[in-house]
Amino acid sequence: MKRSEKILFTDLDDTLLNSKKQITPENHQAVCQAIHKGHRIVLCTGRPLIGVLPQIHELNLEQPGSYAIAYNGGVIYDCHRKQVIYKKSLPLSYVKYIFQKARQYDLFCQTYSDTHLLAPCPSPALDTYLSGTHVPCKIIPTLPDTLEEEPAKVLVIGTEDQEQLRAYQRSIQEWAQDKVSVFYSNNIYLEHVPLGVSKGAAIEWLCSYLEIPLENTVAVGDAQNDIPMLQTARIGVAMTNASPECKASADYITEKDCEDSGVAEVIRRFL
Repeated sequence: MKRSEKILFTDLDDTLLNSKKQITPENHQAVCQAIHKGHRIVLCTGRPLIGVLPQIHELNLEQPGSYAIAYNGGVIYDCHRKQVIYKKSLPLSYVKYIFQKARQYDLFCQTYSDTHLLAPCPSPALDTYLSGTHVPCKIIPTLPDTLEEEPAKVLVIGTEDQEQLRAYQRSIQEWAQDKVSVFYSNNIYLEHVPLGVSKGAAIEWLCSYLEIPLENTVAVGDAQNDIPMLQTARIGVAMTNASPECKASADYITEKDCEDSGVAEVIRRFL
């Protein structure tokens, strides 16, 4: 690796993508220019892998040396070889427990296969999620009992009244302590991933794999699940539209938000 080469880890939703789930022309141009100068761009998201493939294609990241981090660090993907190079998954017994507890609090719960989002029933919560990600979905009423493969994560979705979701979170806190990592990706999405999985841990693993020093890394995000990568990277950047706790963990806060191409600002300033 050249000493001048840097690697940017960027979150997708409300960071690289605007509220319409689009990459602005300015962000697109900045990413292309960074790659042309020899830097690396790694998409780092809580979405399933199938939910980030369109952005990989749009940014022409199918070239050698390009990678993506999905499921909040549970999967690392070689975009050129179209190959998963790292994966951690949740034991099925944990998945069943999470689904059971979510039902007790009348909360919607979903999980994933390699090719689909898996849900037990239709729901307004599911419709909201799908409208933003366009991930293929299968309704399987027997979930989670008929799952055959361990998933990378489970997502419990709340409502605008956050107390119900927080009550559920408190109820599983003791059980989850030595089993599952639990954190928010926005106000109504509560992520459940294997213990120790995070975007920060994924950055460390990928940098070791690529033999890239952490001092050459920049990370940008907006939510609680982005905090570990902001703290791991040499320079952690919070979007100006980020949550207060995300901003508190950052070295720099953008002047522009996700609607106004804040990632392009990051690329110009730090790459």
